[in-house]
Amino acid sequence: MKTLKLLVLSLVLVSCGATVNYDYDKKTDFTKYKTYNYFSDIKSGLSELDMKRLLNELDAAMQARGFQKSDDPDFYIDIKSSEYQNNNGSNVGVGVGGGGRNVGGGISIGLPIGSSKLSRQIILDFVDKDRESLFWQAVSESSYNPNATPEKREANFKALVEKILSKYPPKQ
Repeated sequence: MKTLKLLVLSLVLVSCGATVNYDYDKKTDFTKYKTYNYFSDIKSGLSELDMKRLLNELDAAMQARGFQKSDDPDFYIDIKSSEYQNNNGSNVGVGVGGGGRNVGGGISIGLPIGSSKLSRQIILDFVDKDRESLFWQAVSESSYNPNATPEKREANFKALVEKILSKYPPKQ
């Protein structure tokens, strides 16, 4: 059973298909950060259940990396999310043209093939408590299925969090 779970997790990690971009303050000493918490007024844009899933995965991943959740943390985490339609970009062109004796003309249209997909962008901001300044940020973009089962949503968040935190702390 454990092997099956590992196999499913591996497939999810490979098929996650998320792209993640990172940015950070080069002057930051990342070794000083040991404790974290979340801003109390997060307006993430996620449903309550998805937010709970994301926070559970973030907590597990942060603690696995040696960070402790604290009421008096070294840094806070802010989460923002948005959903958008991702156009397929595939189309077929149909054109009509004519010309002769220095007269020409034409018309062309593109017919879309397939459907657009729903995508989700999630932004994680790590903010220094004392300086109240952003020191690390990850922006992820991935496909999103609003009809996914709770198990698939949980697996997707797990894969996404692992991918996001794979570059934290950055190699300076």
